[in-house]
Amino acid sequence: IQTTYKGNDLEGVLEQNKKVFLQRMIDQMLIEHEAKKGGKNFTTIKDEEVMAVIMDMLTKNNMSMDAYLKKLASEGKTLRAVKKDISEQMLRMRVLRSEVQSKIVVTDEEIGEYYDKHRSEYEGKEAVHIRQIFLPAPAGQGKKSRETVRAQARQLHERILKGESFEMLASQYSKEPAAAQGGDIGFVERGAMMPNVEKAAFEMPVGQVSDVIETESGFHIVMVVDKRGEGLKSMSAVRNEIRTKIENEKASQKYDEWIDGVRKKSFIDVRY
Repeated sequence: IQTTYKGNDLEGVLEQNKKVFLQRMIDQMLIEHEAKKGGKNFTTIKDEEVMAVIMDMLTKNNMSMDAYLKKLASEGKTLRAVKKDISEQMLRMRVLRSEVQSKIVVTDEEIGEYYDKHRSEYEGKEAVHIRQIFLPAPAGQGKKSRETVRAQARQLHERILKGESFEMLASQYSKEPAAAQGGDIGFVERGAMMPNVEKAAFEMPVGQVSDVIETESGFHIVMVVDKRGEGLKSMSAVRNEIRTKIENEKASQKYDEWIDGVRKKSFIDVRY
């Protein structure tokens, strides 16, 4: 999306952006000032802590220190400057944890109220994880040919019931791409399978093998491996997720209140 500004509109946008950028710089300086007022716990960021952050970043990006230093040089930056930026950021985070996050409390009542108001967000889509043996027998192939395939499917079904590995038989006899994975289709949601295959898959308990299922395209034998998302997720299942959401909302509000208080008690002289 591209927007073009001209004349007074452009001047207005530039002026607004300048004010936003300036306010952010002032807020950062105020946070650092509060950190220095907080004593040794805030002001001491050890070099080992900063290097640990850098090394973690390099590990995640599969990059060596030599390669990183060359990258910095190509961008006109130095390791010393990067370490300074990280140190300042860590300092700000310590202040915010102390002044904002440590004061946030989320009660069970709040979690319950959030859950009740946002129940639709926790309606899990029902899905079933299946393995399948499929033997194709298109309707136009002829009755005799189809009966031969049906008999083969029944023989495989009997072998499974007698204890032979579904996975091994699928690898040997199933005629679909998933045969290479022992017939493992993975999780499938409702509406993605043929109706009678879907009905059997969703009605069976985990571990059960279906009877031979006939469709227009052939014969199927399905085993249920796992199930998930059966209707509404319980509050206990999403408690931590809800707690984090409420904490983030409160942190944002608490930060706005805290930084506003810091601004009011500080003398700020802005000159253009």
